[in-house]
Amino acid sequence: MLNIHLVPCLSDNYAYLVHDTATNKVAVVDPSEAAPVFAALAAHNLKLTHILNTHHHFDHTGGNLELKEKTGAMVVGPRADRERIPGIDEEVGEGDIWSLGQAKAKIFDIPAHTKGHIAFWFEADKAVFTGDTMFAMGCGRLFEGTPAQMWSSLSKLAALPADTRVYCGHEYTLSN
Repeated sequence: MLNIHLVPCLSDNYAYLVHDTATNKVAVVDPSEAAPVFAALAAHNLKLTHILNTHHHFDHTGGNLELKEKTGAMVVGPRADRERIPGIDEEVGEGDIWSLGQAKAKIFDIPAHTKGHIAFWFEADKAVFTGDTMFAMGCGRLFEGTPAQMWSSLSKLAALPADTRVYCGHEYTLSN
């Protein structure tokens, strides 16, 4: 079972602590900066073991190197963006199954915001981490992809079970 804790970063970014309670493995998803992650880890008395990146943008990877240096956490990110993910140790892509302790995540390639964007879907825990592909009120900007790619990516996410909780990379509902 996963416990998921929201970690607000910068002015409108969200990172998430993902804690596998069975094994005490802990990942942070898309850490833009290290300080809020360290504060959340301390507040929940957790030790970081992994850093998960959905894409290469600095507001999702800016904390990677400091977190890795101070905790020894492994960085997991998109195979298609290996060269652009700071500190990457493990590459994943479409169809891969990645494990955080006993929790299993299926990887989806969801390009359009960036060419190498991925999502982590923890089916058993009904949770998907979408980075900047999908938000509460829409989708991300097209920086490196096409509208057709975004449609295909959003279609993959829309095909997930209706009770899947979506954990996105930003909070734009207050400003939209």
